[in-house]
Amino acid sequence: MADATGKADKDKFSDDADLTDNQENPKNEAMEALNAQWHKVRSRLRAELGEATFNSWFKLLEVAGAQKGRVILHVPTRFVRSWIEAHYLTRIRDHWKSEDASIRRIDIELKPEWVPADKKPEVREQKAVPPRRAAQAAAPRAPLPEMPEASGRDDLGAPLDPRFTFENFIVGKSNELAHAAAHRLAEGNGVAFNPLFLYGGVGLGKTPLMHAIAWEIRRRAPERTVLYLSAEKFMYQFIRALRFKDTVAFKQQFREVDVLMIDDIQFIAGKDSTQEEFFHTFNALTDHNRQVIVSADRSPTDLEGIEERIRSRLGWGLVADIHPTDYELRLGILQAKAESLSRRTDGSTDATRIPQPVLEFLAQRIITNIRELEGALNRVIAYSSFVGRPITLEMAQDVLRDLLRASDRRVTIDEIQRRVAEYFNVKMGDMLSARRARSVARPRQIAMYLSKQLTTRSLPEIGRKFGGRDHTTVIHAVRKIEQLRDEDPALDEDVDLLRRMLEN
Repeated sequence: MADATGKADKDKFSDDADLTDNQENPKNEAMEALNAQWHKVRSRLRAELGEATFNSWFKLLEVAGAQKGRVILHVPTRFVRSWIEAHYLTRIRDHWKSEDASIRRIDIELKPEWVPADKKPEVREQKAVPPRRAAQAAAPRAPLPEMPEASGRDDLGAPLDPRFTFENFIVGKSNELAHAAAHRLAEGNGVAFNPLFLYGGVGLGKTPLMHAIAWEIRRRAPERTVLYLSAEKFMYQFIRALRFKDTVAFKQQFREVDVLMIDDIQFIAGKDSTQEEFFHTFNALTDHNRQVIVSADRSPTDLEGIEERIRSRLGWGLVADIHPTDYELRLGILQAKAESLSRRTDGSTDATRIPQPVLEFLAQRIITNIRELEGALNRVIAYSSFVGRPITLEMAQDVLRDLLRASDRRVTIDEIQRRVAEYFNVKMGDMLSARRARSVARPRQIAMYLSKQLTTRSLPEIGRKFGGRDHTTVIHAVRKIEQLRDEDPALDEDVDLLRRMLEN
């Protein structure tokens, strides 16, 4: 009896040791203790960082096991793993050590890929099955039962950046319509437009505004399910569902959210199967009064490679344009950015050490987009912090020499229009009018051609600057001038001279 009892105890001890690293046995005592510790750590993180940041980064973490003072946590994506390792890993370890002094290390690993049921032991724990498979693996039942909705859908979507909220969004004339529409929708008081379509050039604030909508909806109505992702990830998830013959679960999870947000919809251009699925998803959501929010780099009518029926539906609701920033908005963004950076550092880059003339200088010279503007400020502050040199106008000019030189070479559409109008003795009003007389139309076409050659503006943006014309008009003008330059030496000389005048 003693030998049998001793053997049983020994076997039990061995099982416990082996199962500490096995997340698929929820009855194991060691794993239960580990989960209890993780629950306390999560509670501390939530209280310390706030609900929004916690939901964005820590809801996706799962305990995988522990061994010899090392805890393993699983995350679904490399992006989340990198962010947590860079910003929160030490904090997690310190909190865990307060619960268990033997813990010396926290490792974040990617969650293993799903394994088919016939190649895997019996699966009882929902967490061990990716949410998209859970509905298929279970017996028929009501949609998404007893499954953490936020976790499953967040796994489908992308994490929200805690920096991008309405409180941090700077409003100016160029984005006031888009901001007002986004804020009204997020308040949840009922809106007459569905979908909301936001469009504008690169780096003008479309993505931050979409993140702000999602944060505000989650804050005001936590019970509503919000799914945000890029069009590229929507396509990836759909292709993955086709590959694993899992389209039923895919459709179920995408069509049962309260708010679907898809960023950069232009990336599904030419992808017929993905467009077909998006079309039916869009219809299913709007038919049940679920909100759809979409962004792109151009208006619905200008989305090349997108089916007409989709472009028509995207234009059903409110289409809000985000224009290039003006000086006042750029200065406001820089001031807010400087204050934000000063609050997140040890004081060595206090906002009071960034002179107003430096901010004004950057707002005047860096006009391409907000990302480049903020990047320039980051470079100045980083240089000051690393080298110990005070921030001055001369220092900023020195540090940003390459960026400013590139900016100096940039020509604006307004300048091109003005120079061409003066050269051909045409009124600016005629350049932007609907007049088709050759004396006006030819200089207008030359200005469009030079705008395409000398600026980074998209065809729709150029068209809008010429009296709200369609991008096809710009394409026609560019091709026409290219043809005439080969056929007419005098016109070729005029265009070449104008180009040299604008570049010098």
